[in-house]
Amino acid sequence: MKVVFHKNFLKDYARLGAQTKESFEKRLELFYANPYDVKLSNHPLKGKWFGYRSINITGDLRAVYKEINDQEVIFIALGSHSHLYG
Repeated sequence: MKVVFHKNFLKDYARLGAQTKESFEKRLELFYANPYDVKLSNHPLKGKWFGYRSINITGDLRAVYKEINDQEVIFIALGSHSHLYG
């Protein structure tokens, strides 16, 4: 699977602390192995994010992505639940 990162996602990622970045990297490894691993809480979104999916990074940190095709996804945004969906 090919994973692409949108420039806005990369800006969000750059603002994270080292420990949170490490958490993201671990979740990304899990995502590569199995995007629907129960630890990721992968689920479709509604409302303004309809057509996108979200995975859990930490207790409140989420990564939003869109499936381009069966072999490629693009991560769009990274932030707290309230920041992304509020």
